[in-house]
Amino acid sequence: MRFYQYQQTQLYVKSLRFLIVFFLVLSTQKLAAQGGANKEDSLYIRQNYTKIERLIPMRDGVKLFTSIYMPKSTAQKYPILLDRTPYSVAPYGEDKYKTSLGPSMLFARDGYIIVYQDVRGKYMSEGEFVAVKPFMPNKKKKTDVDESSDTYDTIDWLLKNIPNNNGRVGSWGISAPGFYTTMTAIDAHPALKVASPQAPVTDWYMGDDRHHNGAFFLMGTFAFLSSYGAPRPEPSAKGAPQFSAYGTPDSYEFYKKLGPIRNVNEKIFNGQNVIWNQMMEHGNYDEFWQARTPVPHLKNIKPAVLTVGGWFDQEDLYGPLKTYAGIERNNPKSPNLLVMGPWIHGGWARSTGELLGNIRFDSKTAPFYRETIEFPFFNHYLKDAPNPNLPKAYIFETGANEWRKYDQWPPKNTQEKKLYFHPNGKLSFDAPQTSAQSFTEYVSDPNKPVPFTSEIRIVRGSDFMYEDQRFAATRPDVLVFESDTLTDDVTISGNVLADLFVSTTGTDADFVVKLIDVYPGNAPNNSPIASTKMGGFQLLVRGEVMRAKFRNSFSKPEPMKPGEVTEVKFDMQDAAHRFKKGHKIMVQVQSSWFPLVDRNPQKFVDIYQATEADFQKATHRVYFSPQQPSSVSVRVVE
Repeated sequence: MRFYQYQQTQLYVKSLRFLIVFFLVLSTQKLAAQGGANKEDSLYIRQNYTKIERLIPMRDGVKLFTSIYMPKSTAQKYPILLDRTPYSVAPYGEDKYKTSLGPSMLFARDGYIIVYQDVRGKYMSEGEFVAVKPFMPNKKKKTDVDESSDTYDTIDWLLKNIPNNNGRVGSWGISAPGFYTTMTAIDAHPALKVASPQAPVTDWYMGDDRHHNGAFFLMGTFAFLSSYGAPRPEPSAKGAPQFSAYGTPDSYEFYKKLGPIRNVNEKIFNGQNVIWNQMMEHGNYDEFWQARTPVPHLKNIKPAVLTVGGWFDQEDLYGPLKTYAGIERNNPKSPNLLVMGPWIHGGWARSTGELLGNIRFDSKTAPFYRETIEFPFFNHYLKDAPNPNLPKAYIFETGANEWRKYDQWPPKNTQEKKLYFHPNGKLSFDAPQTSAQSFTEYVSDPNKPVPFTSEIRIVRGSDFMYEDQRFAATRPDVLVFESDTLTDDVTISGNVLADLFVSTTGTDADFVVKLIDVYPGNAPNNSPIASTKMGGFQLLVRGEVMRAKFRNSFSKPEPMKPGEVTEVKFDMQDAAHRFKKGHKIMVQVQSSWFPLVDRNPQKFVDIYQATEADFQKATHRVYFSPQQPSSVSVRVVE
């Protein structure tokens, strides 16, 4: 069975909830609604703010549509907060107001000039839109423009044309606006004093949104790009509608019937979706993708930076971790801080952060972030408020449900340890000593891929990030390795790395590795979802996929040699989690995660041009002898 015995009412409620979340994440403004706008906030904004709309000219003559909310009181000068977005600054019209302003209403009530801008080529702004537009380090002509220069020109105009500003600017944004926020900090305007990239899109190929380790994230990319990549002939307040003609509530069924990825263009997009076409034309990590990450340009960053992410972010967990690390490597002159909490994409801005699915976090983590971290940080740099003396890394440790303060990330007091695979599905920190039964194998069939969730759903949602993994553990094409019951707590903080020794009868394969916290049979039934039994619950701590043909280079794929043992190592990103005494640690290994990830034909081909005939069954082996010790590395807190 593909799902547990969920009651139909639970399925309906969850599906409806995730549909709502899906459309929320497409709007930065809704993401930033700090728990949901209310009538009191709306009334406050209308009574205390004046809204104006302007077309701000860039150095090449293109004009960008900008909504500016200015405090009516002129008794003091105010700093400027800037959010640049591809998701619309709506509502349009100077008599139409947002129902919430700023990263949270704390800012609006304290008094800020709050500015929203449609980025070049989106909604009401002029120009041509280029997704994750590359930074141009050596601009020589007025026509040499990028998101950094557009931000610089915008800030310069605001300082000269908006009255009562105090000459200081802060920027923030979630998801794609997080990418634009990162770009504000590169070659920053001198007035930019603070920037907060939140879940920033940082590398669409390596780990954010569209791909992970070369594997294409089909479900989210198709749904998102059906609108985001649609052509826009001229500035408009209306965006393209999302694709909705699925004809079924079951994504597994829809994408199976759709067939190979090439059918998306042949049956649906008809070659008209520019960004989708770029994805299909650049299957490797070539110059096209390499130019689109800001990480190599995070040098000489002058504004103070507060990078924010969520441990259960279904879209951009990679971005905040790599953005923070990229700045840190270059020894920035200003503070560079990282916050990671128990949140889904943007959850710190719009929720209480008390729970996700079946998991409770024992406190209101999102208001804590907004009130104790974000607001004081901005206020210090923009209004000379007292220094909140925040740690270098403010990290929420799941499992323990406690905030940790570190003076670096990963923390100093950790030691890399490997969770080794052993015969009979055993998992241990002890290395294998015997070569007896040195491998186990499974048959991977692209026509019967392992589902990414136990639920019937058409929209990806976020539940798979913290879902009970027992639905997958029972499949014959999923390997399970489990530790003995822990006699002491095991706390990990830092990078998780998969290191597999594998062979295959095919010439390519995907390998999905999941690190899981297994609850004891007598675990308290404290789930927020009524009637849920938590005994034996398998909580996904971290899961990641690797396309094996990229094992040596993401730019130059290589086929697997049938029957030859090959090492496949890959980044599973970071985690901060406590496996409590009495729990177990589990690792699952599989070769499909559908339709979250597209199906690998298990044949060395251009997957984006593959036909039905290219898809084949393959037998994969995972080895665990002293000479071929498959493992998952974690950083254990001493």
